[in-house]
Amino acid sequence: MTSGLTHACNAFVARLTSVVQQHPQRISAALAAIMLTGGGAAFAVANLGPDPADMPVRMLSEPVSSLAEGQSLAALTDLQQDFSLYRSEYTQRSDTAETLLQRLGVADPTAAAFMRSDEQVRQHVLGRAGRLVTAETTPDHQLTQLTVRWAPDEDGSFRRLVVERKNDTLSTRIESGRLTTTTRLAGAVIRSSLFAATDAAAIPDSVAIQMADIFQGDVDFRRGLRKGDRFSVVYESLEADGEPLRMGRVLSAEFHNNGKTYQAMWFHDPAQSKGTYYSMDGKSRRQAYLSSPVEFSRISSNFSMRMHPIHKTWRAHLGTDFAAATGTKVRTVGDGVVSFAGVQNGYGNVIFVDHANQHTTVYAHLSRIGVTKGQRVEQGDIIGNVGSTGWATGPHLHFEFRVAGQHRDPMTIVQATDAQPVSKAGRAEFQKLAAQMRVELKASSDALALADTESKQAGS
Repeated sequence: MTSGLTHACNAFVARLTSVVQQHPQRISAALAAIMLTGGGAAFAVANLGPDPADMPVRMLSEPVSSLAEGQSLAALTDLQQDFSLYRSEYTQRSDTAETLLQRLGVADPTAAAFMRSDEQVRQHVLGRAGRLVTAETTPDHQLTQLTVRWAPDEDGSFRRLVVERKNDTLSTRIESGRLTTTTRLAGAVIRSSLFAATDAAAIPDSVAIQMADIFQGDVDFRRGLRKGDRFSVVYESLEADGEPLRMGRVLSAEFHNNGKTYQAMWFHDPAQSKGTYYSMDGKSRRQAYLSSPVEFSRISSNFSMRMHPIHKTWRAHLGTDFAAATGTKVRTVGDGVVSFAGVQNGYGNVIFVDHANQHTTVYAHLSRIGVTKGQRVEQGDIIGNVGSTGWATGPHLHFEFRVAGQHRDPMTIVQATDAQPVSKAGRAEFQKLAAQMRVELKASSDALALADTESKQAGS
C-alpha cells in the first residue's frame, strides 16, 4: 500500500511540474488572483491539476460505528430542534415588517407585530433602503434574532440594531462598531456598456462611478466605449462583522479603450493637503473640474438653441440639463466659494459657486440647498439635491459654466490639470506603492484575459 501511495505522489508531482512548465503565465495569474482577492474576485480560473482519471485507484474498506447507535428515534428528533437557520437580505424602501420577514423566510406573527410597534425598528429599518439585515430562526421559522447593520456617516463606524428573543420576550438594542477595510480585485470586458459589464462581474455601481470620474478625461463612457474594451480595478470593501456593508475608494484601476491603456492609482502625497489620483509615473490626474455635477447621468438637453418647454419660444439654452430623479445628490464640479444660495426667478432653488480664473458654475431647480453663501467647497462635495423648482417641467439639474460672466458650453471646457506631480518627499513611498499596484493590476488583467478566452472557447 505504501509503495502504491508513493507511486501516486510521484505521478502527481510529475504531472503538476509538466503543467507548470507548459503554462507558467496561466499558473501565475491564477495564483495571484487567488492571493489578492481574498475570495472577492470576479474571474473564472481553470482547474490546472492532474486528471483524476490518470491517478491509481485502490479500494479500502473499514467498519465505522454509527454516531446514532443507542439513540432512540425520539431523541434524534429532539436533537434536530437545536439547529438554527440564517438568511441575509437588504432592506427595501417599501418594506413592511411582514414583507421583510417574509423575504427572510420568517413566519412569526408575534415578531412582525413587535417590529411594527417598536420605535427603533420603525425609525431605522422600515422604509429604509439598502441596509443589511440578517435573521436567525428556529427550524420552524420562528425568529430568534434579527440584526440590521448600516453606516450613517463617513467616520469609519457602523450601527447595529438587534431584535432578540429571550425567554419568549422580544427586545431591541442599538450598538456601534468599527468598519474593517479589505481589498478586492476585479475586472470585466465591455460588451455593451460600463454598467452592464460591472453588473455581470458583480462589481458595485459605486466602483463603476468612481472609475468614470477617474478616467473622465480619457474615455467617453457615453459614446466612446468599444466592444472588447476591458478594465481591471482594485478597491476597498468596508465590512461590518465580516459582512460587506459598502464599498470604499478605488485604489488603482486600468482601462483599455479603443487600443489605448490608461492607469491610475490613489496616493496621498505628504506635501499635499489631500490625496488624489496619479498616473503610474507620478503625474497628477486631478482635473480642474469634474465632467458632471451628478454621478454619471445622461444628458437630456445640451448647450444650444431649443424650444423652451414652458414659454414655447426658441431660446438659447445656456447650460446643460442632467435628467435625474428628485433627491439625487448634486456635487460641485470644482473647488470654490458659494457666492449665492437661495431662490432666483426661473432657476428656482439655485447655487452659484465661484472658482479660480473668474470661473463660475450654476446649479438650478434644486429640491434642497445644502450650503450657505460664503461657504468654501471642494470638488465633489455634495451641495444640494435635484428637484423641479422654478421654471421646470420635471425633475432635472440645470447646470451652467460661466467665464468672466459669459456663458460657455460645460462640455467643451478644457479639463486642464491644476495639481502638482508627486513631490520629492513623497516620491520613494509613491514608487513603492506603484510597484505593488502594477502587480495587482497585472494579476487582474491576466486572470481576466484567461477567463475571457475560456468563455469564448466554451461558447464556440
